[in-house]
Amino acid sequence: MSRTFSAWVTSGEDFLGVAGPFAVDVPRWPEVEPVVLRLQRALNVRVLVLRLLSVDGGEGGRDGHVTYHVEALERPHVLLQLPADPGLLEGEQALRAPWADIDGLRELLDWSTRTLAAAGRPVTGPVEQLRTWNLAGLFRLPTDRGAVWLKATPGFAADEAEVIAAFARVDPGLVPTVVGSAEGRFLMEHIPGEDCWRASARTAASGVRRFVAAQAVLAERPLERPSSVPDRRVSVLAERVRELLDGPVRAELTAQEVGLARKLADRRPLLEECGLPDTVVHGDFHPGNWRADGGPPVVVDFADAHWGNPVLDALRLCSFLPEPVRASAARAWADAWREQVPGSDPVRALAVAEPLAPLAFAVRYQEFLDGVEPSERVYHQGDPAAAIREAVRRATAPDPSLAGPGRTVAV
Repeated sequence: MSRTFSAWVTSGEDFLGVAGPFAVDVPRWPEVEPVVLRLQRALNVRVLVLRLLSVDGGEGGRDGHVTYHVEALERPHVLLQLPADPGLLEGEQALRAPWADIDGLRELLDWSTRTLAAAGRPVTGPVEQLRTWNLAGLFRLPTDRGAVWLKATPGFAADEAEVIAAFARVDPGLVPTVVGSAEGRFLMEHIPGEDCWRASARTAASGVRRFVAAQAVLAERPLERPSSVPDRRVSVLAERVRELLDGPVRAELTAQEVGLARKLADRRPLLEECGLPDTVVHGDFHPGNWRADGGPPVVVDFADAHWGNPVLDALRLCSFLPEPVRASAARAWADAWREQVPGSDPVRALAVAEPLAPLAFAVRYQEFLDGVEPSERVYHQGDPAAAIREAVRRATAPDPSLAGPGRTVAV
């Protein structure tokens, strides 16, 4: 399938009507740059996408037909179709992201312009909107010294500027350069290169070694732990999993799945015995959150950062890498931690934590569902239960190679 979209267009207080449907080549719903460009050609005015209103078809955040709320920055001289029921444009929602409302979005962009001007980086052209959804708004602003990126995040995300600053004190080149920040937003310099989805074994190993070295230093400085990162130590995570299994997600699982997941949550001592220290964990350490231009990668997107066991970062990375890059990355990660913490057993940690990693994501997905407005829950609906099922599958897989980089310890 591919993505098509329609736009419910407003301008100030006025609802102007519906534009579309149109087709775009990029399938993922949050990727709104092609939506903006297609609408601006059709309406001949600048527009900004505010939020997703509904989805028909598609799954996993891609494909199908998507309806967006779009703000026209000037009234277009185009006659738009009026729907029989404009009910999709419901009133204010308590959980609506600030950048999903035109007043909040204008304030965000005005702040960015003022902040860059104060830093001697005046904006030289229109802002480019790249992505918007309940987890982030991402924009590119042209300046006289190159592009600057603006990212806005919700209240349940870590303060990325604070987390980046913590890593920058250890290794400045590991993370982006922050130009300015405020609550729920920050500006960063453009990072040359490309995302590392197709990372080579060499790139993966260099990224792992550098990140582990920084994490080891932060583990020795618990008083410098960023205040915005939540406590996800193994004991805390186990309690959160039990709370999740006692909540609404239980109705989506079989009794056997619930029972096995509870047993997995009780494996805390096995992981703690491996000797890895608690530290600042990235939380979504896949190679798409790395940028490289021929050298060691720069790590971005710390919205899911937390204080906990670093093995979850290794498992997240390996789950996105192809063989044999996956195996070499796991070895590089284990070797790096053995060097940083002599006597630790990172290889066993990979095996013990293999089925625990999806449980951690189940907890995080439920936080997404609890923190976003109803129309945007389509992005995450069913994800907590699916992650729990994946944890059970990994723990009971007859072939340990199905699970990932380590041999899974049976439930």
